[in-house]
Amino acid sequence: MTGAPQEQGTAHAASKAAAPARAPGHAGAIAPALELRNIDKWFGSVHANDQISLKVEPGTIHGIIGENGAGKSTLMSIVYGYYQADSGEILVGDKPVTIRGPEQAIAQGIGMVHQHFMKVDTFTVLENVVLGAETGMLLAPSLATARAELVRLERDYSLEVDPDAIVGELPVGVQQRVEILKALFRGADTLILDEPTGVLTPQEVADLFRILRALREQGKSIVLITHKLREIMALTDNVTVMRQGAVVANVKTAETTREDLASLMVGRTVLLRVDKTPAQPGETFLGVENLSVRDGNGVARVKGVTLDVRAGEIVGIAGVAGNGQSELLGALAGILPIEDGRVLFKGEEILSRKQTKTARQMRRIGLGHVPEDRHRMGLITSFEASESGILGYHRDTKYNSRILMDRGAVLEETARQMKEYDVRPPIPRLRTSSFSGGNQQKIVLGREMERHPDVLLVGQPTRGVDIGAIEYIHKRLIAERDAGKAILLVSVELDEIMSLADRIIVMFDGEIVGELTQADATEQALGLMMAGERQDGMA
Repeated sequence: MTGAPQEQGTAHAASKAAAPARAPGHAGAIAPALELRNIDKWFGSVHANDQISLKVEPGTIHGIIGENGAGKSTLMSIVYGYYQADSGEILVGDKPVTIRGPEQAIAQGIGMVHQHFMKVDTFTVLENVVLGAETGMLLAPSLATARAELVRLERDYSLEVDPDAIVGELPVGVQQRVEILKALFRGADTLILDEPTGVLTPQEVADLFRILRALREQGKSIVLITHKLREIMALTDNVTVMRQGAVVANVKTAETTREDLASLMVGRTVLLRVDKTPAQPGETFLGVENLSVRDGNGVARVKGVTLDVRAGEIVGIAGVAGNGQSELLGALAGILPIEDGRVLFKGEEILSRKQTKTARQMRRIGLGHVPEDRHRMGLITSFEASESGILGYHRDTKYNSRILMDRGAVLEETARQMKEYDVRPPIPRLRTSSFSGGNQQKIVLGREMERHPDVLLVGQPTRGVDIGAIEYIHKRLIAERDAGKAILLVSVELDEIMSLADRIIVMFDGEIVGELTQADATEQALGLMMAGERQDGMA
């Protein structure tokens, strides 16, 4: 760790007053804030980073995009010292540096805000900021010095946070501010943010963008890792596109388009919009009345939810993660018990506190379930794809002879599904863990859709999925809708909900706080409800 907070703050102020470093041998040329030259990294036989070179100019926001497995996170982990490159150079300013751990990255003025915040929920903001950067044996002087520095940082960068607030009680967007403050407190001049908007409401995203632009205006350099092309276009000055571990383009954002970036990421033309006709809803297939559900710790997660899903429509549930959506899907799938209320399938009660069914029984009556977490609930990654592809349906007669499982039938069916759902590589005997996230998701989708359920529960259908696979999955869901299926979709991706859903329900703290048609839905209206503001007329 680099010195005392007070010393760091003084050094930071001095660095602001000093002229930017100039590249040697180039009169007037300003050196990049961060430069990577020919970074190479292998993990066994996997070439994670292949001769990566890029420059982050001072006082700019630099985006890095690419499909899953493109090497983005590995590259930033090398910059921050979690990994060491096999070869290549890292330069800060115009000077080559060696970074063998986060402490050395911080010493070079590099900070990182992780996708999952590194915080102690029961500590105050001030305690979280100073944690690991205390000035001596006694905590009180450290806290006093840190408080003064925190006030200055908040003022300089418009990062207003109550220093004495308990971090775990703060909204997610404010918790993220604390993470940024921690990095600035340690003297960061280059800030790396990894998928920073994944758990934010639209209003919190707008606030984060305001903060990042303010940091840029103050001379900070920002590296933004995101899969959201709209954010790249709205926020960045330059963008690096990675594919299969290599850089395929370094471009100025103003000189490119979302479509061009998507094509560079995937290596082919990608349709970014969801192409669909208006829904033609029919009879109600799924009815939910006053449903209440508690989690495994006895905490109420779903509180009196009432909704319906009709044949031929997609109903989307929007909300920040952790507001009861997961428990709602779990209860409807027969995985979690119901405390109160009931669930109807085509008008017949199938679930209540007294009327229970297992997940297997729910599948048998015509309800398919694509779980939110494919690794924890949808697949067994150590199994072959052919085995993961029949989970939950392995007792079907078409897979079994009178005594033993018919392995030939399983492999034949898996090969057919792989072709139908464009799973790559189409090798049924390959371990599930060997497939990319998008292809693993296709295995789950194929397994559930091929049974032609009347109701399909879909949780986070494109979480951690490549942009090319997203396009395919969206097409399949629309095709199921147009075939007369009733689909209940849960996603934290607001763009996805607004594109796919014919009706959008918003959940906050386990309750429904509003409902809009696709035509009436706006980011602002949905964002306010996601933050807890009830729609007019809702109790």
